[in-house]
Amino acid sequence: MSVIAVLALDGVPGHQLTTPGLVFGAACRDNPGLAYEIRICAARGLRDTGAPAVLRIDTPFDLDGLADADVVLVPGHDGHRDEPPPGVSAALRAAAARGSRIAAVGTGTFTLAASGLLDGCRATTGWRYLEELADRYPEIEVDPLGTVVEDGHFLTAAGVFGGLDLCLYLLRSDHGRRVAEETGRELITPLHTYADDVRDTIDREVTESVGLEPTLRWVEANLQHPLTPAAIADHARTSVSSITRRFHAHTGLSPLQYLLRARLHEARRLLTETDVPVERIAARTGFNSPAALRRHFRAFTDTTPRAYRRAHRG
Repeated sequence: MSVIAVLALDGVPGHQLTTPGLVFGAACRDNPGLAYEIRICAARGLRDTGAPAVLRIDTPFDLDGLADADVVLVPGHDGHRDEPPPGVSAALRAAAARGSRIAAVGTGTFTLAASGLLDGCRATTGWRYLEELADRYPEIEVDPLGTVVEDGHFLTAAGVFGGLDLCLYLLRSDHGRRVAEETGRELITPLHTYADDVRDTIDREVTESVGLEPTLRWVEANLQHPLTPAAIADHARTSVSSITRRFHAHTGLSPLQYLLRARLHEARRLLTETDVPVERIAARTGFNSPAALRRHFRAFTDTTPRAYRRAHRG
């Protein structure tokens, strides 16, 4: 039996707290050979979930519940800018030292970062907090494009449904693609009822985004520079929140996600059409090192820059 310890910190959204039980419960129900134990653990006493639906809960496990867990999952929570409660960082480091997989959703990534576990690792968080994570923890390589990012024993996820994505990712790692896809289909299919409403909303937002083209072209012409959401918003003469909303409506991506995608497209073009060395391509496309280019390129294309060049210029 695999033990998944969910670490509840003050202000955790209720849906993130219950998602592991929903996913792994559905998987076990449809696959009798599977067995998972979900533990809700807390640093101290009562927890409350985030507003607007405040709920007081009493957790059956304290930090000792992490001791023999196969996976420790840290959901998002309101106090991510504060120091973790006493004992949390030590418990996370001890779990990592025993070889447990450590996972975080959204702002839960900040709790892992505060423990020092993500130093030198690639990680992600919710798109609203990407720049803050990069500023506060420069030792972390923040991935703006990743839905679920895995680096060694550490997994981080972004987005409103990041907990669902992460749990399905763990399920696929443990029991294969078929089990994960069947579980995901069972849980997600009911959402399709609302697809028409969502599409209408997107259509309205796209209409508002007609004037974004000059900024997109400007981003693509300045890939070599360390662009930030603030710089992109300044070019568009609007606020960061407004430019982010317009990027999502027009491209389906945040500004940083669009920037990374544009850098990778340009890197592919240079690999295919020129003899420029990979090291110089990294600089010309705005990656801070050739290693960063190789890491993102592999995640994007499932191959290395050199192998891609050989395959497309053979």
